[in-house]
Amino acid sequence: MMIEVLGLKKKFKLTKDHKKNKQEFVDPREDADYFHSVRDVSFSCGKGEVLGLLGPNGAGKTTTLRMLSTALQPDAGNIVINGVDVIKSPLEARKKIGFLSGSTGLYGRLTAKENIEYFARLHGMSKLSVKNRCEELFDMLDMHSFVDKRAEHLSTGMKQKTNIARAVVHFPEVVVLDEPTTGLDIMTTQTVIKFIQGLKEQGTPVIFSTHHLDEIALLCERVTVINQGISCFNGTLSEFKQQGQSDTLNQAFLNLLQEPSHV
Repeated sequence: MMIEVLGLKKKFKLTKDHKKNKQEFVDPREDADYFHSVRDVSFSCGKGEVLGLLGPNGAGKTTTLRMLSTALQPDAGNIVINGVDVIKSPLEARKKIGFLSGSTGLYGRLTAKENIEYFARLHGMSKLSVKNRCEELFDMLDMHSFVDKRAEHLSTGMKQKTNIARAVVHFPEVVVLDEPTTGLDIMTTQTVIKFIQGLKEQGTPVIFSTHHLDEIALLCERVTVINQGISCFNGTLSEFKQQGQSDTLNQAFLNLLQEPSHV
């Protein structure tokens, strides 16, 4: 099981308003007509590995993850999941991916359970396998107390657990999580971390973006740092500390961001 990403690029057309109201400070990723959100991103994640994706806000992490999930088409580059070319065969690839994004909403009038069941059926799962899988996920994510509540009445933490269950209900071969613990309390964060550790033990490659370096320390074998649309570091946690010249992850991260860009 393996996901490989090579030389991803993605640009977005600038609006007329944006061009008209240009600030004195110009982002180096902007040219006359386009904003080059992702300029050159490469990384890989193997069986049972958790890859932490780090970078400042606006670095291009979410755009990268949306390309992995088939929600966005890259302008250049390759994404391969267990031998399947994501760009050439997006429908086949989608079956292999569990994707959680901050912008994915739940259907408010459906209960937590109904939201998850609906997605499971979309993936072609049988009624019995949906029932068994839901029970398993409700145990793992500690959801039994609210599965019959309508999604519009759920707390932030409950919604996030429901989103995670929905993302992995179809037994994906690779799991991609965009800031899964943002805005969660300590108890819910702990449940999410335990869940990621469970995926790791099952051998499922997990890629997740975060701003919390303690989560990186707890979960990750490998780290990729994206800065201004470029993957400026790829390697193990110990290589991250070595290149960042600090045993403190925060300091190592800040030091890496100061390094001159290679593109």
